[in-house]
Amino acid sequence: MTETQATQDLLQKFDEISVKFGGAKAALGKVVFGQDEVIDLTLATLAAGGHGLLVGAPGLAKTLLVTSVADLLGLSAKRVQFTPDLMPGDVLGSEVLEESASGRREFRFVPGPIFCQLLMADEINRASPRTQSALLQAMQEQHVTVAGERHDLPAPFHVLATQNPIEQEGTYPLPEAQLDRFLLQIDVQYPDLDSERKMLAATTGSDQSDVSAVMSADDLIAAQKLVRQMPIGEQVVDAILKLVRGARPTDDANEKVKQFVAWGPGPRASQAFSLAARSLALIEGRHAPSLDDVRRLAGPVLRHRMALNFSARSEGIDVNSFIEDLVAGAC
Repeated sequence: MTETQATQDLLQKFDEISVKFGGAKAALGKVVFGQDEVIDLTLATLAAGGHGLLVGAPGLAKTLLVTSVADLLGLSAKRVQFTPDLMPGDVLGSEVLEESASGRREFRFVPGPIFCQLLMADEINRASPRTQSALLQAMQEQHVTVAGERHDLPAPFHVLATQNPIEQEGTYPLPEAQLDRFLLQIDVQYPDLDSERKMLAATTGSDQSDVSAVMSADDLIAAQKLVRQMPIGEQVVDAILKLVRGARPTDDANEKVKQFVAWGPGPRASQAFSLAARSLALIEGRHAPSLDDVRRLAGPVLRHRMALNFSARSEGIDVNSFIEDLVAGAC
């Protein structure tokens, strides 16, 4: 196969997967109203092979979104309600001692709910740090270790976690290492008036919309491979590096960053930018990412990977507005 034929074959695969993602977006829009950006970012997270953290007030269809995504993409899904008394074994699984008919005793591993293709970690910040940390190895390495034995997770494996930003009592803030494992933090806002009107009509009548699979797990794996094959321009790479490195309070940072940033994003933020920008391009039918993708992804990529200090909070500066200023200076 010549280089031209290989390129044409690759472009054809891009277009075929883009069409399938277009069908998924259209179907999601019929059950989750007024959340087009959230839908795009959630699908981009999965196409990039990453995990997503959905942050929003109760009743904004976060759970419905995750379950609908699982149905549309043909993924086996399980839901875990995180609570303060949830133990690591409740998520990962545990070994039980069994006795055979002959009287021989041996341990048998009983898999936990994490052994699925799409895990919904509902209200993840309600669990103790010990239980939260049980997800770290799974999210990074796609396997878990129980009693010294390795157990591989199904492929693909994704975590979509939800977090309620207004509930503080009885919660445990996610540690930086845990937050960094999430490719994107997707803020779920209230729908606009027209969208809420459509939602009201669609969800309180006699006919209820449902979704059926438009893709398979194999399609998603193929999409993830295509994302990594997609070219990314030097101008886009330079903007990503300038933005990420410019958010760190190092000696050569600008005075505003030194003054207000407690800790900044690590190299995993640059990786997330690159993969998410390419996956956004793929699901929207484009063959390469642009600077607009970098601007669009700045908040979702950076807001959970950096923290402002007390000086910033005392002056009323929040992380989202700070990131907007960084974007204006970088691209």
